[in-house]
Order: sequence, then C-alpha cells, then structure tokens
Amino acid sequence: MDNNFIVIVFSKAPIPGHAKTRLIPAMGAEQAALLHAALAERAIVTAQKSGAADVELCCTPNSDESFFQFCAEDFDVTLSEQGEGDLGERMLRALTQTLEDVEKAIIIGADCPALTPKHIEAAARVLDDTDVVLMPAEDGGYVLIGVTHTHANMFDGIHWGTSTVLAEQRQNLSACGLTLVETDTLWDVDRAEDLARVKALQPPLEFFWPA
Repeated sequence: MDNNFIVIVFSKAPIPGHAKTRLIPAMGAEQAALLHAALAERAIVTAQKSGAADVELCCTPNSDESFFQFCAEDFDVTLSEQGEGDLGERMLRALTQTLEDVEKAIIIGADCPALTPKHIEAAARVLDDTDVVLMPAEDGGYVLIGVTHTHANMFDGIHWGTSTVLAEQRQNLSACGLTLVETDTLWDVDRAEDLARVKALQPPLEFFWPA
C-alpha cells in the first residue's frame, strides 16, 4: 500500500456555543458540541484506516483542550495546533510543514462522516499525477484537499464558509499554476437538514468522549 502521505484532521474543540453553531437552533449548544466531537472521532478513525504513514489532529484553539488530550491518548493520534490566521493561512502552514516529511499531505475536516478510508486512499493515488486533489462538498465547499506542492497564494481571497469556496479555490489554483483533479462529491454536516443523514449513517455515529 502507498503510505507516503500524512492525513491531517482539522478540528475545533467541541466547546458548547463554539462548535457546530449553525446546528444550535436545531439541537442546542451541548448536543451540537457532542455531535462535533463524535464527527471528529470518526474522522480520526477513518484517516487511520486509510493507510497513511501518520495521522495528525490539528487543533484550535489549542491542543491543551481536554477533548484533544483524550484523542491523543485513546486514539493514539499526533496533536498539532492550527495557529493564527484564517482557514487558508492555517491550512497552508499545515500542508507546507507536512510536505517537509512526506511526498503527499492531505487535510480532511471533522464534519464529513460520509468520507471513507477508500476515499482518502483514492485521493492519495490521484496525487501521483497532480499537484492538488479536491473532494467537493454538496454545499459548494470541499471536504478534502491533498497536495504534493503548495503555493504562497493558493488560499488567498477565499470566502470561507460560503457556497463559493470550491469555485474560488479552483480559480486560485489555476492562477498559481497548480494542477488540480477533483474526486467524488460528498455531503458534510453544517445544516439542520443534514441531521437526518447523520442518523441514518451505517455504521452509526458513536460518541466516545466522556464530556
């Protein structure tokens, strides 16, 4: 198996009122935070089953949060910190640093339970022949980005959290001279209407963290 890649799971701490805020009207702050924790745990396990050389949990606001410490111990995952800046600045820093150690770096979010180890493996294989791989999300964003090369401006000017993210990312990559391949489109968990699909997941979403 090709394991010359590292998967970085980007995650907020599941702090009530700060995690999955768009779901709070539908389920309350405590349950939204617990859902985020469960999604992050599922993302870690998915990444670990992908054949990656290592899996890193990239944390915000900092890795000292109890949930992240729990993940480090119970899932044996490496912790790092996202640091300052917008999402693009933080991803660029993480990807660039990871490429110092391996040929391919892949970031996944903590909110796409439809993502499977096979999706990640396929993305890693795509990177044999391109600079960047993206896995689009149904809402106009993306749930995975993998790279073999980065560019200082590859995330500039993107309106994060909007339906234009994917289109703006495509334009940026082209302007930076980076080649791109896109793979399967998946759904992520951002809106109240996504909760029905969460409940229907097989295997079911499980909560491990003793919040």
